[in-house]
Amino acid sequence: MFNRLFGKPKQETNALATLDKLNETLEMLEKKEKVLLKKVAAEVEKAKEFTRGKNKRAAIQCLKRKRLYEQQIEQLGNFQLRIHDQMIMLEGAKATTETVDALRTGAAAMKAMQQATNIDDVDKTMDEINEQTENMKQIQEALSTPIGAAADFDEDELEAELEELEGAELEEQLLQPATTAPAAPVQAPAGKKPVPQKHTAEEEELADLQAEMAL
Repeated sequence: MFNRLFGKPKQETNALATLDKLNETLEMLEKKEKVLLKKVAAEVEKAKEFTRGKNKRAAIQCLKRKRLYEQQIEQLGNFQLRIHDQMIMLEGAKATTETVDALRTGAAAMKAMQQATNIDDVDKTMDEINEQTENMKQIQEALSTPIGAAADFDEDELEAELEELEGAELEEQLLQPATTAPAAPVQAPAGKKPVPQKHTAEEEELADLQAEMAL
């Protein structure tokens, strides 16, 4: 494990160094190609000048050198193509290696988590939770159950007694004397004496009955 941990950065460093070296080589070949292209153009101009001066031999020599430069340019082009292929393969291999390492790390983490929480442990934990929940319910029921003398009381008897109390209260309210609001005094007109109100026989009899009940 430690070898993988300490070896992976070294491998990445080597891959990056190789890519940098290939890039440097590619730039060097491109510069040489540009120089050769300029030489080809120069030989063409020289051949034209010699042709205008009727110096056929010199013009042919210029064309020969141009052909040699063109062969070198073609060779440099093949070198560049091979370097491009190498860089593409190296970058692909680097991406593949990183992908495999990431998948390997994920698989190891998944395996570690599964070992830490296997199905037996999960079932055991759930059983313990259910057991504790049931115990708590039993404890709450035990605490809410009446104890001592209160446990011997009959709920039906208590309800019957409560109904008797309510009936007695209602009967007492019915037997209480009805209170009548005093009649408002009648204002007599100015200069006249108030006429005393007359009570009927039924009103006087009711008043007597209320007085007797009050005693």
